[in-house]
Amino acid sequence: MNDDTNTITQNLVSELRRGTLVLSVLSRLKEQQYGYSLKQCLAEEGIDIDQGTLYPLLRRLEKQGLLVSDWIVEENRPRRYYQLNETGAAVLEGLAAEWKQMVSLIDKLLEKED
Repeated sequence: MNDDTNTITQNLVSELRRGTLVLSVLSRLKEQQYGYSLKQCLAEEGIDIDQGTLYPLLRRLEKQGLLVSDWIVEENRPRRYYQLNETGAAVLEGLAAEWKQMVSLIDKLLEKED
């Protein structure tokens, strides 16, 4: 691949990854987590997310009514913990089903190319 192709590919990969962040974050909030622990958990699964992306996303998801949050003081440090609420769990279920269907369809398209 030449430099232009690499640049275009990297830009499109970034778009794909951005599109999966909501699903990734929601999938890890079945149990209460604070931002940094969530960031680490996702990184362990191979999904790197910048703090400047994660925290605004968490606030947006909470504002949309998908998450609840509580401030908890641990070791004299207040941390804001996030967790799916009932609506968030239902949305996660719907997004996961849609994701699985899309992956299946895309796999079929790609197999036809080979």
